[in-house]
Amino acid sequence: MMLLMHPYAQKRSRYIYVFWVLFMIIGLFSMYFHMTLSFLGQLLDEIAILWLLGSGYSIWMPRCYFPSFLGGNRSQFIRLVFVTTVVSTPLSFLRPTVNAYVLNSIALHIVYIVCQEYRKTSNKELRHLIEVSVVLWAVALTSWISDRLLCSFWQRIHFFYLHSIWHVLISITFPYGMVTMALVDANYEMPGETLKVRYWPRDNWPVGLPYVEIRGDDKNC
Repeated sequence: MMLLMHPYAQKRSRYIYVFWVLFMIIGLFSMYFHMTLSFLGQLLDEIAILWLLGSGYSIWMPRCYFPSFLGGNRSQFIRLVFVTTVVSTPLSFLRPTVNAYVLNSIALHIVYIVCQEYRKTSNKELRHLIEVSVVLWAVALTSWISDRLLCSFWQRIHFFYLHSIWHVLISITFPYGMVTMALVDANYEMPGETLKVRYWPRDNWPVGLPYVEIRGDDKNC
């Protein structure tokens, strides 16, 4: 995605590379955590997710959803997100059992935002991406909650795969969600550009990695 969306990142913000690097770090820390089941591995995994969400908020959150006291100032919003993330990082050591629930609560806020944007837009590509992203996230979250709350039941029927299903689905959800937020953000921050959703390796394949391609447009703000 760093290669596929390089032209977009050059025009929108090079901080997007930080988001992708954090996504790779999450993969490494998650692998370490599940290989060792250690407390350190858990915290590294969850703190990396926290910073990924913070970077995503900073880059793509539409100004109309900023707290009113910021007056739509993105620089101040980024500072607010940074301070909140810094403060939240040591707090994650206090009650590590609730970290995963807090992170999923943040995801609920993102779902709320994309649903609001779904009502506003007539863009078929954006509406499709929102639908796919929300469905993937909902199925992934259902797998995670079911694994947490009904673990003994799944053990009795010898089905041990819900947590792995969660990982696969949420890993697919992140690229779809990122492209969704890029399209939402473009409506506000890139009014002079047209973003086209493409899929790697081919647009006509039933499954592909989504990314955005910038096409010049003369429309006015």
